[in-house]
Amino acid sequence: MAMSTMFPKFSKRREGDKVVMEQKLLQTTNNLVLDVKECAGCGICVEACPEEAITFGLVGAARRGAIDEPAVNVDPEKCSYCGVCVCLCPFSALSLRVDGEERLPIVEKEGFPQYDRNMKVDDEKCVRCTICSDVCPEDAIDRDVTEFEGVSEAGEPRQAALKSSTTFTVDKEKCNLCGICAVVCKDIEIKRVPTSGASTKLEGEVNRISEKDCDACQVCVQLCPEEAITVERTVESNKLEGKVEILPENCITCTWCKVTCPEEAITMDKLIEGEIEVYPSKCPGGCSTCIEICPTKALYLPAAKPASELAEGQEANVAINKDLCIKCGACVVACPAEDAIVLKRTSFRMKGKETDLYKKILDKLCTRRTSKVKESTPGDVELKQVGEAEAA
Repeated sequence: MAMSTMFPKFSKRREGDKVVMEQKLLQTTNNLVLDVKECAGCGICVEACPEEAITFGLVGAARRGAIDEPAVNVDPEKCSYCGVCVCLCPFSALSLRVDGEERLPIVEKEGFPQYDRNMKVDDEKCVRCTICSDVCPEDAIDRDVTEFEGVSEAGEPRQAALKSSTTFTVDKEKCNLCGICAVVCKDIEIKRVPTSGASTKLEGEVNRISEKDCDACQVCVQLCPEEAITVERTVESNKLEGKVEILPENCITCTWCKVTCPEEAITMDKLIEGEIEVYPSKCPGGCSTCIEICPTKALYLPAAKPASELAEGQEANVAINKDLCIKCGACVVACPAEDAIVLKRTSFRMKGKETDLYKKILDKLCTRRTSKVKESTPGDVELKQVGEAEAA
């Protein structure tokens, strides 16, 4: 007698940059998918998981690319495939599939809120420059603007960037049909009346073939020996056509685009608010782990200061730009020192019903934190005290 297949079945597999956890039920298959490249190792999912199914890996080594392993590990058997971690991951590194379709039943049933992503580019103020797309650390800028020859040889000619009209006028009294203008410009043609011995006076006309191809460069004007040509251009718009938008699903609200936009065209609300402090006296220096893994480049090595300017005689080993910090906690997780970096989240910007489950998880996420993970030998991760950090 054949034995019946037992459910549920669990499995875990690696597909390129994705780690796929699977729960196969009798009639449904659930997959929790972790994008290793997008995961910052911040640990929000670790703290938020109601089943404690997610644990830290070698966060620093993984984020620095020293090992080809995820910064966090998910136990496919402990996971309830609820989607809480998906809702709270600020990097969109986690997704939930139900029978192959990306869904969040917990949100559909109003069992948990989602991030309220509020970011916008003012189309009137935006000049379609490249600053925001160049500085964004998450490729969250969609710059839908025509490519010109300044970027690629196959791009549109530069004169096409200006929305304008041109007029080309030839003074027939001055023009002697010398043909210089037509020799230098492919958009100008000379039509001379066939000559005969009856007269040596040249007859004919000078015409511009197409207004579209004329960029009012003035070469013909300046070369004309009789000063017979006039070219004028009227600019109707000096703004590049197109649109620049922020992709909400990719944006982590670091505000790099907002603070560098020369036109102040971007508005943005942080997903996570709170306070973070770096204490030089407790930082061992030399490791630079926090700087290397910070997803927003908010942490940096400060410039050396004269001894007379040092606070308490201690030169800072690391500094932070708090405007760029998103309070994700990746630096706190990976820091090998105790209390060198202290994080206190105060709020999460969410939309939807704030259920009892969410409130319980929020309390955990807003606990004052210090470094959690100590990486000693490869494969050996020591969890430090994850309770409330001591006052620094």
